[in-house]
Amino acid sequence: MVSPLPFRLVSLNLNGIRSAARKGFVEWAVEAGADCMGVQELKAGPEDVLGRYDTIGRLRGHFHHAERKGYSGVGLYTRKAPSAVITGFGCREFDPEGRYVEARFDSARRKFSVISAYFPSGSSGEHRQAAKYRFLARLYPHLLKLRAEREFILVGDINIAHHEIDLKNWRGNRKNSGFLPEERAWLTTLLDQGGLVDVFRRLDPRPEQYTWWSNRGQAWAKNVGWRIDYHLATPGIAAKAERAHIHLEPRYSDHAPLTVDYRFTL
Repeated sequence: MVSPLPFRLVSLNLNGIRSAARKGFVEWAVEAGADCMGVQELKAGPEDVLGRYDTIGRLRGHFHHAERKGYSGVGLYTRKAPSAVITGFGCREFDPEGRYVEARFDSARRKFSVISAYFPSGSSGEHRQAAKYRFLARLYPHLLKLRAEREFILVGDINIAHHEIDLKNWRGNRKNSGFLPEERAWLTTLLDQGGLVDVFRRLDPRPEQYTWWSNRGQAWAKNVGWRIDYHLATPGIAAKAERAHIHLEPRYSDHAPLTVDYRFTL
């Protein structure tokens, strides 16, 4: 019996698709060998993407753009055509911000989705932190309902460092957005009671494995980073994960691409 080929899934917050493209993102993506690639923070509308970034090599893009120009936005590039694409998760407050796109690959033997999501940041003030909590509260039951119906992998920038190992200066960030007790507790609940799996951490328990570095100071040079980009998967799919890699250089964004190879085929 021939074993399945790896399914390569990449996630990257682009911090602007046009900016990332100028730094070589498109060329890298063509050579990355991905079967599917989730991108976040497009900062571009349909008119900016169509004809320029809607396809990358053999990957076709599916996008959820923000209504606000130059803000947020997520995408999924897929080698295989999905059976369906869903934009938004049914939330009147956050769907206009372009934070969720789901590609479904359903067949007679499996119901499976890949989701690219961009969680809000609360770092700009209390009003955005409150919005972040509302987003988490609305997304949690959606993911539980989805898990009851199908296998899935959610990739993206979730703007939460889960444990002390997941950021360099955890002591100094205990009162800062991204490492607040309430945010971390939400993620713990999603993993423990919600039954999802932090795939990278299951594969790689080492410290100092980060995916985002502030542009302030010498954060990149000193590896003062945060691990806030994730693959969150249902258990059956997570069990098929074999290799994870954070692509550190060249840099296309203030985030690094996170790649996981899964032993299955669509």
